[in-house]
Amino acid sequence: MTARPANAHQARLLRLLRDGGPNSRAQLGDQVDLSRSKLAVEVDRLLETGLVVADGLAASRGGRRSHNIRLAPALRFLGVDIGATSVDVAVTNAELEVLGHINQPMDVREGPVAVFEQVLAMAAKLRASGLAEGFDGAGIGVPGPVRFPEGVPVAPPIMPGWDGFPVREALSQDLGCPVMVDNDVNLMAMGEQHAGVARSVGDFLCVKIGTGIGCGIVVGGEVYRGTTGSAGDIGHIQVEPDGRPCACGNKGCLEAYFSGAALARDAEEAAHQGRSQELSTRFEDSGRLSAVDVAAAAAAGDPTALDLIRAGGNRTGQVIAGLVSFFNPGLVVIGGGVTGLGHTLLAAIRTQVYRQSLPLATGNLPIVLGELGPTAGVIGGARLISDHLFSPA
Repeated sequence: MTARPANAHQARLLRLLRDGGPNSRAQLGDQVDLSRSKLAVEVDRLLETGLVVADGLAASRGGRRSHNIRLAPALRFLGVDIGATSVDVAVTNAELEVLGHINQPMDVREGPVAVFEQVLAMAAKLRASGLAEGFDGAGIGVPGPVRFPEGVPVAPPIMPGWDGFPVREALSQDLGCPVMVDNDVNLMAMGEQHAGVARSVGDFLCVKIGTGIGCGIVVGGEVYRGTTGSAGDIGHIQVEPDGRPCACGNKGCLEAYFSGAALARDAEEAAHQGRSQELSTRFEDSGRLSAVDVAAAAAAGDPTALDLIRAGGNRTGQVIAGLVSFFNPGLVVIGGGVTGLGHTLLAAIRTQVYRQSLPLATGNLPIVLGELGPTAGVIGGARLISDHLFSPA
């Protein structure tokens, strides 16, 4: 993809076609503030660039039928969602429909060189399957703060060796296409906004509970990143004064009490102390426990596992309650790997938020699990790069 929209009108048309699919000139005209003649000029210019193509006759609205317009079907975007313990890579078309998706285990602590070797191998596998001859752009999510304009991670607590690494520059050279980089929870929020539970909401919070805890903040339909890219780092809000040490160097952070890693640690402690036969059996079988084991034990009715989930949900709900009182969102989405804990977790979070936040903020506030699961981040990555490419150069 070498062409870019020449002006804001063309950018608006491209995003409408991305988000709404093929449309007639007349239908596009209903959604943009352009005269019929100006709209025709801009559409014709987009057709000349090859970014859009004619796509059959539109339904008649009286008079001569016009052609539908759609984004070029050959456009391909790569979405990459790097987590702490796994990586998801997907290829989408221009409408951000996932055409192929690969997930593999991976340890982000191995450093950027090893991780990107794996990402590039996964991208090559998708390309070799015939889904894409190449990529027109790539959107990358990493589990830490990102200096967004430069595409560089900044002092990420769980990512040793990543501070200041030129992710955008390095991957752009390797992939041969433009690359944008953001925090992984921001991509999850963008994915849920494009194709998930937040499609019709302009102001919402998207909380990702995995190895760590982060929050995507969407204001007026746009992700809010903060001055230095660290907005939404709610895992390091203190919930216990002088409490447990956290990976960030402080004490008492939410993440030290409830995250994938904290939950696994507490479950193993319960198993060692004999407080849960279910967890003890699972630990004996595998030599370790994870959030998945806690979820399975809870599903089997194990009271200790249920207590661990409720305690974590209560602490998380306390933090979210403060955010709701401050931000007054229209929706709170809960996602990430730990959401396998399901409705026990969701009920604990809801209870705390509805109990602690003002009724004016919670009266019509849905708190829901995300719809897209592991595809949210890769769709968000494709959305991120398409927002960039569908903007005037």
